[in-house]
Amino acid sequence: MTIQTSTEASEAYIALGANLGDREATLKEAISLLDEHPGITVLRCSNMYETDPVGYADQPDFVNMAIALQTTLAPEALLDVMLQTEQVLGRERIIRWGPRTVDLDLLWVEGHQLSTAHLILPHPRMFERAFVLVPLADIVPTGEASGLYRRVHDVLEQMDDKGGVRFWKACNWVSASVRSGS
Repeated sequence: MTIQTSTEASEAYIALGANLGDREATLKEAISLLDEHPGITVLRCSNMYETDPVGYADQPDFVNMAIALQTTLAPEALLDVMLQTEQVLGRERIIRWGPRTVDLDLLWVEGHQLSTAHLILPHPRMFERAFVLVPLADIVPTGEASGLYRRVHDVLEQMDDKGGVRFWKACNWVSASVRSGS
C-alpha cells in the first residue's frame, strides 16, 4: 500500500467508539497507535462519554470520544491508517452498527471536501449524532477558520435528544513525545 503524504499538514478530527472489552484501554491504544504514525500527531482528546447504542440497540453501551490531529497524510491515506488500527485492535464487521472493540470515523479534514466510494468528507452523518458532536465540541477551538466550531455548537443547541450521551470521564491520554520529553 502506498501512503500519500503532503508537505502541508492539515488538522483532522476523528470520532472513536468502543463497546466490547476494556473500552477505555482500547480507545487509548487506538490513539497511541495513530500518534505513533510518522504522518500523524494527536493534538487534543475530548472527554469520554458513555452512550446508548444507536441503530442496533441490543448491545452494551459505548464509550465515545473525539480527537484532533495534525497530519501530512491525504484523507484516504489517513482512512487507511485508521482501518489498519481498527484491525490491529480486533475490529470485526459482523453486524452493521453492532458491537465492536473499536470504531474510528474520519469526520473532518481541514480544507477537504471529498466524495468517493470509500470516503465522504465531511462525514455525512456527523451533524445528526450527539455521540459525535458532544465530544467534538470539547476539542474544536473557538477561533478555527473553517466554521466547524460554530456549526458543531449551533447543531448541538438545536438538537433535541442528547440524553443518550453521558459524561463518563476525562481523557488522560498523553502523547509519546510528551511522555519521552521530546
